[in-house]
Amino acid sequence: MTTNTEKPNDVTEATDGGLLSPPTCSQFLEFPKMARLSRECIITEKIDGTNAQILITEDGQMMVGSRTRWITPDQDNYGFARWAWDHREELLTLGPGRHFGEWWGQGIQRKYNMPGKRWSLFNVSRWCLHGETPKQIPTADPRIVKMQDVLPPCCHLVPVLYRGLFTTEACENALSWLRENGSAASPGFRKPEGIVCFHVAGNVGFKKTLEKDEMPKTLVSSANAQAD
Repeated sequence: MTTNTEKPNDVTEATDGGLLSPPTCSQFLEFPKMARLSRECIITEKIDGTNAQILITEDGQMMVGSRTRWITPDQDNYGFARWAWDHREELLTLGPGRHFGEWWGQGIQRKYNMPGKRWSLFNVSRWCLHGETPKQIPTADPRIVKMQDVLPPCCHLVPVLYRGLFTTEACENALSWLRENGSAASPGFRKPEGIVCFHVAGNVGFKKTLEKDEMPKTLVSSANAQAD
């Protein structure tokens, strides 16, 4: 009888004749820590525009992007790159890093009855609007005092609807408020999109829309196109 001594392709032989596990299996991976659910969350209005980012490098260079690519005034996304370069000196005061927000208003998605467009940043903890008094940012160590930074006049923030302990009731209450009162970002506009709930300890956001929340976004877009 012939014995098959062929080794599997993913197993290597040591110099002493023993077998070694694949290198990818030998690296120890620690199970990640889980955040506690009953912790602070921030619920903001989800604005129906287009994702837009500004990258500022340590040496003061600026790059402009959409959700999926870098853009320029010649290869733009709803005019965001042109607006950014027109406001470059103001935007540089945001400082080094990636700054994400929603570019929304006239001619974009729901339009919100806006005569123009605006860029609303997502990080409502770090920033306060130009002309407002910065508030203290809560930190894990009470000995560390950290204050909000002030946005340049050309920038806005997504509206905060709730800040406090996470509950699904808080999310439903925020949705009910939008349903009854309309958009907080554009007062008078009666068809807001929904909410974003950012869980601070988990460092993760979840969205919920007022209409067709059970449908994937691609199907919603297709359905809206057919309705038009």
